[in-house]
Amino acid sequence: MAATAAGVAVAVALLGSIGSFLSASKATMTSRAVAQVSVDWQVQAQPGADPAAVLETTRAFAGVRAATPVAMATTPGLEATVGASTQSTGPGVVVGIPDGYTATYSGAVRSLAGAPDGVLVAQQTAANLHVAPGDALSIGRAGLAPAVVTVTGIVDLPQADSLFQVVGAPPGAQPQAPPDNVVVVPQTLWHELFDPLAVTRPDQVKYQVHVRLDHRLPADPNAAYTAVAGAARNLELRLAGAGRVGDNLGATLAAARGDALYAQVLFLFLGLPGAVVAALLTGAIAGVGADRRRREHALLRTRGATTRQLVGLGLVEAAAIGGMGALGGLGIAALIGQVSFGTARFGATPVAAAAWGLVAAGVGLVVAGVAVAVPAWRDARNITVARARRAVGRTDRAPLWARLGVDFGLLAGSGAVFWLTGRNGYTLVLAPEGTPSISVNYWALAGPLLLWVGAGLLAWRLADLVLSRGRRLVAIAARPLAGRIASPVAATMSRQRRLLARAVVLVGLTLSFAASTAVFNATYRQQAGVDARLTNGGDVTVTESPGAVVGPGEATRLAAVPGVKGVEALQHRFAYVGADLQDLFGVNPKTVAAATELQDAYFQGGGATQVMERLAKQPDGILVSAETVKDFQLQVGDAVRLRLTDDRGGPLHDVVFRFVGVAKEFPTAPRDSFLVANASYVAQQTGSDAVGAFLIDTGSSSPSAVASRVRGVVGPTAMVSDITTSRRVVGSSLTAVDLSGLTRVELGFALALAAAATGLVLALGLNERRRTFAIAGALGARPRQLGGFVWTEALFVSVGGLAAGMVVGWSLSIMLVKVLTGVFDPPPATLAVPWGYLLAVLGVAGVSVVITGLAAIRHARRPAVEVLREL
Repeated sequence: MAATAAGVAVAVALLGSIGSFLSASKATMTSRAVAQVSVDWQVQAQPGADPAAVLETTRAFAGVRAATPVAMATTPGLEATVGASTQSTGPGVVVGIPDGYTATYSGAVRSLAGAPDGVLVAQQTAANLHVAPGDALSIGRAGLAPAVVTVTGIVDLPQADSLFQVVGAPPGAQPQAPPDNVVVVPQTLWHELFDPLAVTRPDQVKYQVHVRLDHRLPADPNAAYTAVAGAARNLELRLAGAGRVGDNLGATLAAARGDALYAQVLFLFLGLPGAVVAALLTGAIAGVGADRRRREHALLRTRGATTRQLVGLGLVEAAAIGGMGALGGLGIAALIGQVSFGTARFGATPVAAAAWGLVAAGVGLVVAGVAVAVPAWRDARNITVARARRAVGRTDRAPLWARLGVDFGLLAGSGAVFWLTGRNGYTLVLAPEGTPSISVNYWALAGPLLLWVGAGLLAWRLADLVLSRGRRLVAIAARPLAGRIASPVAATMSRQRRLLARAVVLVGLTLSFAASTAVFNATYRQQAGVDARLTNGGDVTVTESPGAVVGPGEATRLAAVPGVKGVEALQHRFAYVGADLQDLFGVNPKTVAAATELQDAYFQGGGATQVMERLAKQPDGILVSAETVKDFQLQVGDAVRLRLTDDRGGPLHDVVFRFVGVAKEFPTAPRDSFLVANASYVAQQTGSDAVGAFLIDTGSSSPSAVASRVRGVVGPTAMVSDITTSRRVVGSSLTAVDLSGLTRVELGFALALAAAATGLVLALGLNERRRTFAIAGALGARPRQLGGFVWTEALFVSVGGLAAGMVVGWSLSIMLVKVLTGVFDPPPATLAVPWGYLLAVLGVAGVSVVITGLAAIRHARRPAVEVLREL
C-alpha cells in the first residue's frame, strides 16, 4: 500500500507542479506583454470631431489611469545648416506632447543626447540632417512660412511602429512604415506652429488621446486580450463615431495568447506522459497485491462475507492509498516549487495554484480507484473461492488487442496523421489576427499520442513473443549467468512472460518519456539562441543610422574595444526587384559564416558553407529569399537586374546580378523578402562601400558588458544591441519566458520515474516469484544459481526496456519537434541531444537494477521453510 501510494504521489506531484508552472507562465506572458507597451490605447479624433470632447470621454472611461492629449502634424520637409553644409529631408511628422508625457508613458521616448525635453529630434532624422543639440532646425509647413526652432536633444522612439500607426485600419491590413523624419516638441510650441495650419489644411493635422490603463487584467493572455479588446470597442461605442481606438495593448496580448496556447500544448506533450507513466507504475505496484487480495477474499467468503462487504474493503483501501498519495504529492510539489522557484505556488496566483492542486489530487484519487478499487470490485463479483486459488499468469491466450493487431493499427494511424499534418504545412495554434477566437489544432496531437501507445503495445508483443517462441535463444543468452540451469531459467521466464513483458513496457515508456522530454527541451534552448542570433546578427551589433555614411574602416576602431574578438562589416542597402523594394545585404562570403554562425537551415540547395563558397566564386552572384524566388519565378543561373542607390540617398543604378542560391533566413534580415550579395561587387557597382551594421564577436566576454563599452565609443549616432537582451525580447513571449524551470521539473521527475520503473518494477516482479526461488533453494540450488534467475530477468527487462525506450524516445522526439514547429523560429536543422542527462538516466536505471538484484539474491538465501510459511 505504501508503494502504491508513492506511485500516486508522483503522479499528483508532477501534475500539480507542471500545472502551476503553466498558470505562472501564462501570467508571466501577460505581465511581460503589458510591460512592452508604453501607450496602451491611441484614441484618434475623427475629422470634424471635437478633440476636447474625445479627451473628456476617454478620461471618464472605467479603467483609464491616464489620458494625455497628443497632436501630430505633417511637414513637407526639414532643413538644417551646420557649418558650411545645408542638409534637407523629405516629408516628416512633428509631434506635440505635454509636460510629463515621458514620465507617464515610459519607454515611448528615450533620450540619447542633450536635454530630455524641448525640441527633440529622432536619431535617424538627426543623422540625416547632421544636427546636434544647439543647432537650428527649419520646419516646413504647407502653405506657410517655415518655422525655425533650436534643437535641445536627440531621442530614440522605440515604439514608432505603433506610435505612427493608421488608427482604425482593418485587421490584417499591411502595417504602415513609420516616418523617416520625426521631431517632438512641447505641446504649447506645437500649437503656436500648427494651429494656423489646422485652419487652412486640416488634413495635415490630427489629434490623439494617449491612454494608460490600470492593468488589472486576468492572468491568462487570452482572457486579458478579450477584456482589453472589449473595453476598446466599448469606448468607441461611447464616442459615437467621434474617435477610433488604436489598441496597442490588445495587439500585443493577441500575440501572447498564441504563445499561451503553445505553452498549454507543451504541458499536454511534456507533462501528461509523465503522469500516465506514474499511473501505469502505480497500477503495476497495485497489481502485486492482486494475489494477496484474492486469497483474502476467498478466506472471507468462506467466513460469510458478502460481495458488498468485499467491494467496501477495496474502496477503503483505494481511498487510503489515494488520500495518502494526494497529500504526499501536493507536499512534494510545494517543496519542488519552493526549492526551484522560491515559492510553493511556482509563481502562480493562489487561486490558480489551489485549482491545480485540487485537479492533481482528484487525478490521484482516480488513479488509486482504477488501480485498486476497480480490480477489487471485479474480483469480488466474478471470482469464486476455487478460482481464486488457481495460479495466475499461466494462460497462453493472447489478449484481445494483440489478436486484433491494435498496436499495428495505432502505429499506422500515427504515421498517417503525421504525414497528413506535415505534408502541406499546418498551423498548430490558430489565432486569426484581430479576432477574439483562438484554438488548437488537436488533430496534430494525435500522431505522438498514437505513437506512444502503439509503441508500448508493440513492445509488450515483442517481449511476449521472445519469451514464448524464443525460449531456446533466451536459454543460450542466460547461460553465462545461470550456467547449467539456463533452461529452467528460460522456462520460468516463459511462464511469467506476461509479467516480464509488462515490466519491459513500463521501463521502455519511462525511458522514452525521459529521452523525448530531454531532447525537446535541449532543442528548444538551442533554437532560442539561434533565434536571438538571427535577429541580432552577432554577439553585439552596431547598426548605423539611416543616412549615415560609415566605411569599413570603422571596424578597426571597434576591434580595439576591450572584449571584442572580431568585427564583421555588413552592408545594408535597398534595391528594387521590379517594383518591389527589398533589403540588400552586402557580405564577405569567406568570413561572414563564422562571424554570425550561419545555420544550414537558413539556405536551400546546400548548407551554409556550400552556399557561401558558391557566392564567393561568383563575384556578381546573389542569394534571393525564397518568397522572392517564388514571386518572380527565378531559376538558378538567371540574370537578375536590380535598381539600387550608390549610397543612402543617391540616384538609382541598374546593376546585373547572377542568381546562385536561395536564402530562407539571414541574420538581421526581414523574414520575407531580402537579397544577399558580395559586398565588394556592390561597392564596385555603386561607388560606395558604406556599411550598415558591424557584427561583433565577443568570444568568451560578456556581450552585455562589451555592448556597454561599444556604446561609449560610437555615441548616440548608432544603435548598439547585444544577443543577451535580444534573447529575452525577440521572438515569441514563450521564448522570453524560458522553459528552464519546466525543464528542471520534468527531467527531475523523469529521472525518478526511470529509477522506479527499473528498480521497483523489477523488485516487485522478483517478489512475486519468491515461491519459485524457495522451491529451487529447497531442491538444492546454490546461491550462484539463484542469482542466475535474478540477473537473467534483470538483464532481459533492462535491455528490452532500454531498446524500446531508445527507439520510441527518438521517434517521439522527431515527431514532437515537427508537430510543435511553431514554437521554433527558425525550425531546427538537427535535434540537440543532451548526452549528459541521458547517460545520467541510464546510470540511475543501472544502479537501481543492481541494487534490486542484490537485494533479491540476499532475500533468496533465506531458509526455504521460512519463505514458504510467509507465502
